[in-house]
Amino acid sequence: MKLSLLDVSIVVCYLISILLTGWFLRKKARQSKENYLMGGKTIPWYMLGLSNASDMFDISGTMWLVALCMVYGLKSIWIPWLWPVFNQVFNAVYLSKWLRRSNATTGAEWLASRFGSTGPGTKSSHAIIVIFAIISCLGFMAYGFIGLGKFIEVFVPWRLVQPYVPFNVPAQFIGHFYGIVFTLFAVFYTVIGGMHSIVLGDLIKYVLMVIGCIGIAIIARQQLESNPLLVPEGWKDPFFGWRLDLSWQGILPAADEKIAGDGFSLFGLFFMMMLFKGVLSSLAGFAPNYDMQKTLSARSPVDASKMAGFVSVVLFPVRYLMIAGVAVLGLLYFHNLPLTGDSGKIDFERVLPGVINNYLPAGLMGIVLTALLGAFMGTFSGTLNAAQAYIVNDIYLRYINPAAATRRLIHVNYFVGLMVVATGILIGFFARDVNSILQWIVSGLWGGYTAANILKWYWWRFNAKGFYYGMAVGVCGALVMSRLFTGVEYLYWFPVLFLISLAGCLAGTFTAPPTDMHILVKFYSSVRPWGWWQPVKEQALEEDPSFKPNREFKRDMFNIVIGTVAQTCLTIVPMYLVLGMKKEFFTTAALLLVLGFILKKTWWNKLEN
Repeated sequence: MKLSLLDVSIVVCYLISILLTGWFLRKKARQSKENYLMGGKTIPWYMLGLSNASDMFDISGTMWLVALCMVYGLKSIWIPWLWPVFNQVFNAVYLSKWLRRSNATTGAEWLASRFGSTGPGTKSSHAIIVIFAIISCLGFMAYGFIGLGKFIEVFVPWRLVQPYVPFNVPAQFIGHFYGIVFTLFAVFYTVIGGMHSIVLGDLIKYVLMVIGCIGIAIIARQQLESNPLLVPEGWKDPFFGWRLDLSWQGILPAADEKIAGDGFSLFGLFFMMMLFKGVLSSLAGFAPNYDMQKTLSARSPVDASKMAGFVSVVLFPVRYLMIAGVAVLGLLYFHNLPLTGDSGKIDFERVLPGVINNYLPAGLMGIVLTALLGAFMGTFSGTLNAAQAYIVNDIYLRYINPAAATRRLIHVNYFVGLMVVATGILIGFFARDVNSILQWIVSGLWGGYTAANILKWYWWRFNAKGFYYGMAVGVCGALVMSRLFTGVEYLYWFPVLFLISLAGCLAGTFTAPPTDMHILVKFYSSVRPWGWWQPVKEQALEEDPSFKPNREFKRDMFNIVIGTVAQTCLTIVPMYLVLGMKKEFFTTAALLLVLGFILKKTWWNKLEN
């Protein structure tokens, strides 16, 4: 074990600090359901933004991004558009304030404000979004739990721990054991302290992340000054043509094998499909997870927009200092790293733990390890909080005990939290291949989410039955297609999946009457969306001639383009800095300042509740 006493002390101090955070904030969390689940809607936007950014800085995602950076170089900045990362720009420009204006507690409660609580399809649409949210949360929790265990195995060999464990742990479950141990810390401060505890814990973790990422970037920069970086032509160029044209022959043949396996050689086609899917997914808005819960927890719609914008500012520069730094160290010392996976092939996702364990000095290793451990806990705690919100608010209060007192609700939250964690861990134990199964669930759920959730924002005629049909058909279609096609093939079949889901939406919508006009007018007047709302707008103006419809579509689209370019600059600037590309660094930084000035005028100054 290469962890020094100093490194272990840093990890232990962090674990103690988050336990104390949960304990001291428990009384504040107990004051009400809103205090427990949403921080009483009193947490400042910049704290929520830091918390959200910290939750997105997850271990599994960072390992993947380091692998991409090593193999694809600066062109790797485009591949996360698969998620897509620029959905935060859509959220900041308009979707966050639209969501927060509903004043809902969860996504399922939001549906009631859009479609009503009675009428054709309302119960079904409510049920499917709750099921979607819970399964999605369980999937992410189990995936993170297993990923954490495998990550910790690199730093804490089982032979050193085994003498102190009073029972036998089979080799295939050693990662699970580590995962359970560290999960318990996250469970304690999340279940006891609620949203206030989650946000404060994320702030501590973010400070450690900044220190660790800057330290890694400095080490990588120093190593580059005395060691040449052998990379293929085009590796340092973020721009691309129809084909990737990146050959590692004679330098690192394993990288060529990864490119072939990923299926990204036709990079132009891949980019267009990724952009198509990404724009549609971004238009659909929030998935029912921690991102949605923190947006609903903002003090006001303006604060919700500021929070979403702040996420990109505090996440990408810091994260990509680490990604570029680790990728550089990985390339410089590739042949000295233990990167062979279970299959006997090179696994580039092992570069992150390999570099941390072999090339960081004492103290910095502890800080980075603690930050990544905290990243897991932040993602886990935020996801757990979202699952609690759906089960307590949309099942217990709606169907079991609508008149439950605050004390009773807090106890129910405790119980639900423990049950959700236990279920997530069980999924990890009983799934033979957790990664593939959870990817199947997530790709199916999220793949079928898009069409129905686009129409709910922008088309007045869309109703609860259409939402239910669209979600059900879309999710089932996605689950089938994700078994037939894998990797990049699934992306190319996304338009077909979207059309299938859209057909379900239209079939459900036109076999049921429109949503009650009174509900639509109330929703339209409070949320103020743009889109195809003409009949509702006319009714709203008839009832209130002073009402001002939303005429900001063109400005919002302009800000989305500017914001996406600015977010891309935030991603590549730290990479230029680590690589010592001074001309590119200063040019992009200057462009970023110009874009920031434009957004200050066209977005920030125009925000309104």
